[in-house]
Amino acid sequence: MSSASPNHSLSVRAYSIIRHRILRGELALGEVVSRRKIGTELGMSLLPVMEAMLRLEVEGLLESRPRAGTRVRIPTQEDVQGHFIIREALETQSAKLFNQNATQNERASMQKLAARVDAAYEADIVQFVGLHQRFHRRIVECAHCPALLKAVENTQALWSTWLCALVPRLPVNPLGGRDHQVLMKALNHGTVEEAAEKMREHVTLGCRQIENGLEPYFRLRKIRGNTYSRTAGKRP
Repeated sequence: MSSASPNHSLSVRAYSIIRHRILRGELALGEVVSRRKIGTELGMSLLPVMEAMLRLEVEGLLESRPRAGTRVRIPTQEDVQGHFIIREALETQSAKLFNQNATQNERASMQKLAARVDAAYEADIVQFVGLHQRFHRRIVECAHCPALLKAVENTQALWSTWLCALVPRLPVNPLGGRDHQVLMKALNHGTVEEAAEKMREHVTLGCRQIENGLEPYFRLRKIRGNTYSRTAGKRP
C-alpha cells in the first residue's frame, strides 16, 4: 500500500496536466500524445502516465489504437450530436432552476458576465473560450443544485476541446454579438418556460456552430478510419 500512494499522486498530476493541455487547445484534435515524452517531461515513470491517459480515454478526450499509439480524440458527427442532446437536457434544467432560485446579486453579476462573454466573442477568441465555460458553469452554480453542477462539469470538457479546435476563428454570431445577454435576460426576467426555451435555442445554435466548424475533422475521420500517424506533434 505504501508504494500505491505515490503512484496514485503522480497519476493524478499527469492526468491534470494532460487534461489541461487538451482543454486549452495546446494538444489539438488528432494530435499524438507520447507516453514516453510526457513521462520524461514530468520526471515520472510510464505507469502513472499510462494510468492518467487511460482515465482520459474513459472520459472521451483521448483514443488509442493497436500499434498506433494514443491521440486526442477526433469526434464523429454522431459524437457531437449525442453530446448536445445530453447538454440540452442538463442546461435546460439549469435555466429553469436559475430562474427560480438565483438571488438578485447573482442575477446582476450574471448579466455583466454575459456582456463580457459577448464582447470577447468579437474581440478575443481565446478569452471567450474561458469566459464562456465560466458563464455556463455559473448558471448551474446559481441554480443551487450540486448534483446538476457535477453532471454539467462532466459534459463541459468535451465541448471545450471541440471549441478550441475552432480557434482562432469562430462562426459569425447570428444575433449580432448579444447572444448571451439575450439568454440571460430571459433567465432573469422571463417565466420558467421562457428561460428553458431560450436555453434550448442557445444550445441548439451552439451544436450547429460546432458541427459546422468540425466538418473538416469529420471528413478526416471518414478518410483515415481507425488509422493515424504515430508522429508526435502531427496535426490533421
